[in-house]
Amino acid sequence: MSTKPIGIFDSGIGGTSIFKEIHALLPNENCIYLADSKNAPYGNKSKEHIIKLSIKNTEFLLKKECKLIVVACNTATTNSITYLRQHFHLPFIGIEPAIKPAALKTKTKAVGILATKGTLSSQLFHKTTDLFANGIKVIEQVGEGIVPLIENGQLETKEMYHLLESYINPMLEENIDYLVLGCTHYPYLIPILKKMLPEHISIIDSGLAVAKQTQSILAKNNLLNTSKDEPKISLHSNGKVDVLNSILEGKFSTEYLDF
Repeated sequence: MSTKPIGIFDSGIGGTSIFKEIHALLPNENCIYLADSKNAPYGNKSKEHIIKLSIKNTEFLLKKECKLIVVACNTATTNSITYLRQHFHLPFIGIEPAIKPAALKTKTKAVGILATKGTLSSQLFHKTTDLFANGIKVIEQVGEGIVPLIENGQLETKEMYHLLESYINPMLEENIDYLVLGCTHYPYLIPILKKMLPEHISIIDSGLAVAKQTQSILAKNNLLNTSKDEPKISLHSNGKVDVLNSILEGKFSTEYLDF
């Protein structure tokens, strides 16, 4: 079982930010990545629809004999991971906005979170916020329109800059000192955000924490790959493969797959 691949899925190319962290920490592991770009974004869909899409992705990865599945999508995690864990018998790693570290470290007692509607309206998000952000002002902002721009390769565009300014400026007025990125697409915005934000504001995403959790669960279940063989990495998209390939800087082979 240890040589079986890690399966990773997202509502598109955003979860590659998680894949990169996992691959960097666990370079021996075989990985299969699914970008469900045809159905992106998940954030504006109903919980039932998100669960249905997550089941579809999971069943595909199970056919590929994955030993563990990373739900590299905040919206899919907050809406479907409980269902997936109840109905499929393998470990699942989910993604949650990193509210806890931001709430613990803030000096101004105000943190911003940029996320999808599906994440911000979920029970899991509110449970986490209530637990760790008591007495902290949490400025929530739905990142409407960001994912489609990234999926279409329109990262460094005037439209993206204007959109981000409209979302970030109200947070600055509330004196935030931490900005939490609550969508796996959003780490690709960090170079742009750093130009917009004052130096004292820290940006937090979940990538490294997810990679460490993946390593921990694999170790706990004696599933770490100790083989010396070259790892097999396959990335698939049912959308624009050229955008997926571009965001990975051509370092991995990508292919179109209708799933």
